[in-house]
Amino acid sequence: MATTVTIGSPCENDEQGMRLALALAREAAAEGEVPVGAVLVRDGRVLSTGRNAPIAQHDPTAHAELAALRSAARALGNYRLDDCTLYVTLEPCPMCAGAMLHARLPRVVFGAADAKTGAAGSVVDLFAEPLLNHQTEIQGGVLADECGMALSEFFRQRRSEQKAEKRLAHPLREDALRTPDKAFAQSAGEAFPWAPRYVSDLPALDGLRLHYLDEGPPTDASRTWLLVHGLPGWSQEFRTMITTLLAAGDRVIAVDLPGFGRSDKPKKEGAHSERWHARVIQELVDRLDARGIVLVTQGLGGLIGFGVPLAAPERFAGLLTINAWLPDATVPAPNALQKWIDPIARKPRLPLGEHMARASRNGAAEDAVWWDAPFKDAGYRAALRAFAGFVLSPQDPEWVREVQDFWRERWRGKSLVISGGADLVVDRNAADRLRQNLHGAGDVVVIPELGHFISRHGADVALRAVEYFSPF
Repeated sequence: MATTVTIGSPCENDEQGMRLALALAREAAAEGEVPVGAVLVRDGRVLSTGRNAPIAQHDPTAHAELAALRSAARALGNYRLDDCTLYVTLEPCPMCAGAMLHARLPRVVFGAADAKTGAAGSVVDLFAEPLLNHQTEIQGGVLADECGMALSEFFRQRRSEQKAEKRLAHPLREDALRTPDKAFAQSAGEAFPWAPRYVSDLPALDGLRLHYLDEGPPTDASRTWLLVHGLPGWSQEFRTMITTLLAAGDRVIAVDLPGFGRSDKPKKEGAHSERWHARVIQELVDRLDARGIVLVTQGLGGLIGFGVPLAAPERFAGLLTINAWLPDATVPAPNALQKWIDPIARKPRLPLGEHMARASRNGAAEDAVWWDAPFKDAGYRAALRAFAGFVLSPQDPEWVREVQDFWRERWRGKSLVISGGADLVVDRNAADRLRQNLHGAGDVVVIPELGHFISRHGADVALRAVEYFSPF
């Protein structure tokens, strides 16, 4: 391996020696190796050099220090390296420290400390062990910031590359569309600061990429909120609610159903069914091993959310419904709901932001960019058209009965039904009827200023829910 550090070049002090080692570390980084470089000096001249190469050489012992020690021993014809100083950019590990002691090195100078494997004081201090038959003088922290920066930059770049590779690991199916990331630029930032997560290997997805958030404490959280959006929303709708729930110390999982938000969008309406969407979320819950779940179902996706606990009811402890609509064949849908749904099914270029604002007395037209972002054109809206049909006429009546029977007869968790006083789509009668079909549910809670969508009032909803569901 060619190197920019020449054997025999002068090295008159520690800083000069460490800069030579840093040059070798950067060469290692350019080869895809962890950037560690080493220079061995004798009588003010470079005797040997080394840089990390475990990957290239398929050798776990190919550390920079060992390469320099081996080369110097060959040059001197002796494994004992008396009167030498070794400069290395990272604190030696136990393997390299042992080799240095065997070589009888009188002095070792390193740059950055290694809190994970450092054997010169960070984890252990082999050089200070009095029972060993040789002690080596150690000098640490020489150009530590520059050495540490080289390592930090290497691992930052590698994480970035791994993220890019992960994105490529979710190839787009030919029968689906994927909204470009740039479409969400205006709906991200401070208002929605959480990094997107993706999964495509759940059996029900069959290769479709699903977007979700998983924030807060890990799997040992005592309470987990599972947020399932309605039509035609996505996880962005819950942004103010998520902030409040996380502040309470809880875990929060929010899903973009297939066809919505950042998730892949099948091109055909026939790809969608209520049972399939519920199964997707069920499999995600199992994958994330979520427990102590409060299911949150909002608006016109109620049937899908209600279907999720059937597969593993032991994972669920609570239900929060927010303006949720559950179809009932014996009761006609309100005229306002039918009129609001109809344009979504019939008008492929309907401005969703403006249409969403019409669902509430206090609708916010300035939120329009969030609602329209996932749907680049009419081709991206197959799920919207399919869901518009589900709301008024469920596709699978047998499954609907199964879901209803579960909540009437088998459900044993706590339930909170919230109705928005400013909701112009799902009226209070629908909330009362829903409550009657939930085993053990209390009275409906009406929030006067809450419209059909919770974007602007999610914090108020979340605070009420945290109080109601604490403790279970």
